[in-house]
Amino acid sequence: MTTPRVVIAGVQSGVGKTSLTLGIAAALVRRGLAVQAFKVGPDYLDPTYLAVATGRPCYNLDPWMTGREYPRRLLARAGAGADLCLIEGVMGLYDGADAGSAVGSTADLARLLGAPVVLVADAHGAARSLAAVVKGFAEFPDAPHLGGVVCNRAGSDRHRGILADALGSVGLGHLLLGAVARGAVPELRSRHLGLTTATPRELSAETLGALADACEAALDLDRLLALAQRADPLPVLPEAPAPPRVRARLGIAQDEAFHFYYPDNLDALAAAGVELVPFSPLADRALPPDLDGLYLGGGYPEEHGEALAQNAPLREAVGAFAASGRLVYAECGGLMYLGRELADREGRRYPMAGVLPIATRMLARRRALGYAEAETVAEGPWGPAGTRLRGHEFHYSEVEAKGPGPDGWGPAYRRRRRREAEAAPEGYARGRVLASYLHLHFASNPPALAGFLGALGGEWTESLERGRRADAGPVPPTDDPARARGDRDLGGAQDG
Repeated sequence: MTTPRVVIAGVQSGVGKTSLTLGIAAALVRRGLAVQAFKVGPDYLDPTYLAVATGRPCYNLDPWMTGREYPRRLLARAGAGADLCLIEGVMGLYDGADAGSAVGSTADLARLLGAPVVLVADAHGAARSLAAVVKGFAEFPDAPHLGGVVCNRAGSDRHRGILADALGSVGLGHLLLGAVARGAVPELRSRHLGLTTATPRELSAETLGALADACEAALDLDRLLALAQRADPLPVLPEAPAPPRVRARLGIAQDEAFHFYYPDNLDALAAAGVELVPFSPLADRALPPDLDGLYLGGGYPEEHGEALAQNAPLREAVGAFAASGRLVYAECGGLMYLGRELADREGRRYPMAGVLPIATRMLARRRALGYAEAETVAEGPWGPAGTRLRGHEFHYSEVEAKGPGPDGWGPAYRRRRRREAEAAPEGYARGRVLASYLHLHFASNPPALAGFLGALGGEWTESLERGRRADAGPVPPTDDPARARGDRDLGGAQDG
């Protein structure tokens, strides 16, 4: 199939590719085009901005977590009917699994998708040297198709002319799509390694308009669209067999404190018949009625500790729900909320839901970052013991203390991070409650979704029971060395 698509990549982190991708998206949407955005890697933050700019969910493309065929299927499915699939890269174009190959990099994904690349380079203080950088990127081993160059943070009109002449002198002048003047693009506020979550305050209509104005004025967007339309046909294998359907209601924590979810994870649940029912641990005084399970994703509970603590009725409702034996699944920030207590960076302590026998505390420095493979320790919501899934870990908090035992809690997973020879216990599980720091991608092991649906319960079929009993064990073999080794780290994928 033919899907217009282009990758916006950087020479390195911090060259402004996120801001320019946002500006390009906003400018094209303002023209009346349908733009479907994607983000390379596991990042949750940049996609919230791209979703605001396009008015559509932004999906992550990550072959390490999902396998190499899934990103093509996802792009074809989510991009169906769009005028442009706009893919923001991660870090530098060739930064990936290790220093010796492009595996796991934006370049690797661009080749996988047959997508041309627009390279963003920081032109501040550069002249002919910029041509040397671009030529090196264009002729690097296993280079994807480099279809355009954007010079960001350029100076005067004279400086922009020098840059054009320099690229022309090495036969690359035809690649220049434009030069964005220094200061023309508004700064976006960041937290930790990257952007904070997009909100009306962080990405107002005025800011989005200014980004669009800057890109419309400085870039040849018509050429960018023509480049995307010349992308190779996208070979896509048929979709994997759909899991059995279940009739169930799953409460999804969604507010300023909890909002880190991979959209295609939620899509997979909805496609299986699950009704996704949002609720707010900050604002709601009770859980929605008739729920079969709860899903508490990641976010910033530490930024809202006092408000979460003050909402005692909801905390008590979550505790009672878990005690009822129904499914409760939590990732990262959700784990923190299920604990007995949360301590913020200033040492203030707040009571949480009290489901898990732990307390957590925030640290001044990052506690964990990178990809990990998880293997279930016992039969549970993902299926039998030994079920493997892949995901990502990024947090500044740690488990401070466990409560008194024995109380029946055991580790949820044996977790192996990149370049770790030995697996370590991770998370907490008891009955149908499972919580850990890992953000798992359901596509890393599709049969495990049948286990999750079975644990969710509701009205389910004999075929679902067969799927739940099926061996959802090792991740299928792959020809991707990084996926086989589990040794790729994209630095959190939260860069600009």
